[in-house]
Amino acid sequence: MSPARKRAAVGHLQEQFDASERRVCEVVDQPRSTQRYAGRIQDDEPKLVARMLELVRQRPRFGYRRIAALLRAEGWK
Repeated sequence: MSPARKRAAVGHLQEQFDASERRVCEVVDQPRSTQRYAGRIQDDEPKLVARMLELVRQRPRFGYRRIAALLRAEGWK
């Protein structure tokens, strides 16, 4: 089970049984640090995706490795 699904399960079990986060995480075998993790979208990600799509439309036969190389050559990390 993925960490995101375990996070959802922990939240559900906390509400259902009125149990503490510590106890529910122990039962589900979910580290509490993982439970509290909130993913962040990087500011430049939408720009990167847009640029990737432009390159794919220009060069439809290129695979992901070649597109990644082109992006790196343009200065993307």
